Amino acid sequence: MKLQQIILVGTGIVLLGILYFFAPTVPPKKQATQAAEAGASKAQPLDFSTILQAAKEKLTPSQQAYVSGLETAVVRGDVKDQQIKVYYQLAGFWQDSVQFFEPHAYYIAAAAKLENSEKNLTFAARQFLTALKGSNQPVMKQWMADQAKELFEKAVALNPANDSLKVDLGSCYIFGSSAANPQEVMQGIQKILEVVRRDSSNMYAQLMLGIGGVYSGQMDKAIERLRKVTAKEPHNLEAVFMLAEAYERLGDRSNAIKWYEHGKQYMRNPEMVKEIEAKIKTLK
Repeated sequence: MKLQQIILVGTGIVLLGILYFFAPTVPPKKQATQAAEAGASKAQPLDFSTILQAAKEKLTPSQQAYVSGLETAVVRGDVKDQQIKVYYQLAGFWQDSVQFFEPHAYYIAAAAKLENSEKNLTFAARQFLTALKGSNQPVMKQWMADQAKELFEKAVALNPANDSLKVDLGSCYIFGSSAANPQEVMQGIQKILEVVRRDSSNMYAQLMLGIGGVYSGQMDKAIERLRKVTAKEPHNLEAVFMLAEAYERLGDRSNAIKWYEHGKQYMRNPEMVKEIEAKIKTLK
């Protein structure tokens, strides 16, 4: 098991820098994405119908019949509450019966859009954002980023004073970026900067700016931001390991080792410690 996977399982924290720069990982639930990715044109974004079709192909005939019945109920339902109920039933099936993440998250989002509450929109959006951070499939990353952006935008419209939502929205651009669209990282950074200019003590915003700086190759700025976070929150492993990575990418091995060692002291799982020590050994 890779370092980032061990830490993710052992602590429940998505270590953003490690997830991005070390070997790729995937969300903890099953993903019916390989076929969907293969069926998507490089010139066109992935759509949900492609994802859903790939997922349905993995179902038994009885499961397919059950899903089709629910889908028909959505189409025929002319009452919003009825549609919301069916969307949650579909979401529950994809999560509980077959553990496919994408359809589950999509239907949670569909229900949240109809409910139009900040709480439910935020919950749905953060499911996509969490999965996005762990994805290594470019087309799927873009699809999840687009879903999360739409949901966060709706939540921000309901509560424009919620800075955490604005940082989350900016994070979607950062984590959903690709080599083909590096400008998306800068779009995300600009959105988060709006928050920091009003409140420089917002450590979540500072952390995301630090990560964005690493993604965009602005290591000096990234280190400055990440050092602010680690000074206030020395146990923040996202910041600690991303800071170590930033120093490593600059060629500053001594500082990289220092911060990997700093993070290691908070690891209680022997396998995690072993992986971190192996990383440190490569830098000596």
